[in-house]
Amino acid sequence: MRRRLAPLSTDVTSELALSVLDLAPVRENQTSADAVAASRELARAADRLGYHRYWVAEHHNMPAVAATNPPVLIGVLAAATERIRIGSGGVMLPNHAPLVVAEQFALLEAAFPGRIDLGIGRAPGTDPVTSWALRSGASGDEAVARFAEYVDNVVTLMSPAGAGVSVGGRTHELRATPAPLGQPPVWLLGSSDYSARLAASRGLPYVFAHHFSGSGTHEALELYRSSFVPSQDLAAPRTFLTVNVVVADTHAEAQELALPQLLAMLALRTGGQLLAQRLVESAAEVVVAESHRSLLEAMRGRWVIGDPQTAAAQVRALAATYGVDEVMVHPVAGARRDDPADRAPARERTLDLLAEALGQR
Repeated sequence: MRRRLAPLSTDVTSELALSVLDLAPVRENQTSADAVAASRELARAADRLGYHRYWVAEHHNMPAVAATNPPVLIGVLAAATERIRIGSGGVMLPNHAPLVVAEQFALLEAAFPGRIDLGIGRAPGTDPVTSWALRSGASGDEAVARFAEYVDNVVTLMSPAGAGVSVGGRTHELRATPAPLGQPPVWLLGSSDYSARLAASRGLPYVFAHHFSGSGTHEALELYRSSFVPSQDLAAPRTFLTVNVVVADTHAEAQELALPQLLAMLALRTGGQLLAQRLVESAAEVVVAESHRSLLEAMRGRWVIGDPQTAAAQVRALAATYGVDEVMVHPVAGARRDDPADRAPARERTLDLLAEALGQR
């Protein structure tokens, strides 16, 4: 039987748990090896500072993102840390066979028992051409249409009993791993109401991509909570909030450090050229088109950017607004030209300052 998850309280007067989302960003003076090394050090910092979990995303064929394969990166990060939960935020299930995903995460759970999370999403995580290549030329329409079935398959295949598959008039046993001691909890991720409905109907924990969308969060969480059906794994709705965060010693410095990622998101939203993430000095030289400035400022307004006390107050306010007791921060602080290529000092500093301001260390 799967491990039963305790429901998260919505009493935000209790201790607020902090977690981390990471895309393993690649900046203009880095190699992929540097980016992975920087993420490894960031995970170690999160582990040391008492963060609850550390999730990595799945994105493909993007110049600024090295997180192309969550299970591989999870293995690297779990091996480099001691306590923190490591997981996917998330695996884009239409890109993969359910059995492969189940096998990967069952093996990770065997290697790092009690420390693995499997977050599953429905989006492609890339452009149409790369999606075509990921699926060996097959259309992704069927995989998306069968998403709910594929989620059920992953959960069943990771269970100790496994699945029974009928082939040629016989039923064959199929398991993700021969003798599991436990299995990672499955979370559904989404930026629309589809995954909220599915998670509620299956009694699974759910996370809305507030850090990416910035709108619709209230509606999605209310839909999930109001339609939740308890399962043997989860007695009550369980969710948390994700948000882009930059914390520095001063508000002005935090704004400087936020600009590289703001420009990257602006390019993504407006069909601009996608590049390796700019350094802070390079970003300061960019002139934003007048027609795009309102969008950039709207994004800036949804992020947590500031000095430690201001940022901590914003994080607490977000937790209270959405009724959660866990916030997953996506530390998006940029790097300066003289920063070491294999570290992300401002991202590490963001985690350090926020944890201290919220009394986590």
